[in-house]
Amino acid sequence: MISRNVKSIEISGIRKFFNKVTQFPEAVSLTLGQPDFNVPEKIKSAMIEAIEKNKTGYTSNAGIEELRNEISRYLEGFNISYGSDEICITIGGSEALLSTFAALLNPEDKVLIPNPAYPAYESCVKLLGAQVINYDLKQDFSIDFNNLQNLIDEQKPKLMVLSYPSNPTGAVLTEKDRNKLFELLKDKNIIVISDEIYSALCYEEKYYSIAQCKDIKSKIILVSGFSKMFSMTGLRLGYVCADKKIIDQIIKVHQYNVSCAPSIVQWGAHEGLRNCLEDVEKMKNEFIERRDYVYNRLISMGMESNLPKGAFYIFPSIKKFNLDSEKFCERLLREAKVAAVPGSAFGIGGEGYIRISYSYDIKTLKEALDRMEKWVNEDF
Repeated sequence: MISRNVKSIEISGIRKFFNKVTQFPEAVSLTLGQPDFNVPEKIKSAMIEAIEKNKTGYTSNAGIEELRNEISRYLEGFNISYGSDEICITIGGSEALLSTFAALLNPEDKVLIPNPAYPAYESCVKLLGAQVINYDLKQDFSIDFNNLQNLIDEQKPKLMVLSYPSNPTGAVLTEKDRNKLFELLKDKNIIVISDEIYSALCYEEKYYSIAQCKDIKSKIILVSGFSKMFSMTGLRLGYVCADKKIIDQIIKVHQYNVSCAPSIVQWGAHEGLRNCLEDVEKMKNEFIERRDYVYNRLISMGMESNLPKGAFYIFPSIKKFNLDSEKFCERLLREAKVAAVPGSAFGIGGEGYIRISYSYDIKTLKEALDRMEKWVNEDF
């Protein structure tokens, strides 16, 4: 009675482990990627005003033009060019991804997905009956271009997923790698879906995206949103940008799936892009402070880790402890009363690591890391 494609996927390993944490009410959880800041006041006011002015009906399928224009202007600041007619507002980045995959994939098409990576990519592809091909990342979680070149030549994939700033690793795309990727892709018949939901939380001086390469714009689809940017995860608003001939097909899927994104939230995001970017900068600076604190604490307790350059996750290695990531996190939860996500939840490439979210206040992070350090010193 159940679709074979649905049977082929599982509940997210992130959520699976989060559900275990509920059995330990005394545990400090560092599992969820949800900013602990409130939605900026001006966004709240704009949504209330939208209700009071009865802006609560259907919008166009693609979303209100005012918001699409603001997104277009915002992206221009990063040297990314999409007109309002090349943008569709979605119910979070998740719907943007699934609608994009559904618009492009036929059964048995091949999709390149990084490993480790956010698990939804793989599940979306399997749900549609297409084939997942994982490509390798280096020790610093940048792209292994030799592996990628070989896979493209041998497998002839239709799509490639790019995910920077990265969940779970915190890695970002460098200028050098962006340019190498452009050279690799310019003569290939492949479409890139670049998930940049954490773009507002890049800690480097300059932001680099494959969507900046205008010569291959027709091959690039940009997915992003406001959940992390404006700390509005539960309000569910994202967007997808693509060349007109592609976005028109994505809008077909989006239309029959959800009709349109919630009207009042669209007006809230519109206000956010116009008047709340200072709030975003303050959040980013706070995340940098938390990142540095967590990184230094992990290093001081003898763990190995790359310094994250974006998002709000750190992905330290646990290989020295001779436990797989599931067992390590189980013991950390039961014995130290600290919850982190096993790296295996992000694919085979995540084994030997754990994901810690530092989207929590310093007091919570300190308590968790104090417990973790005591446990590591006593048990290993």
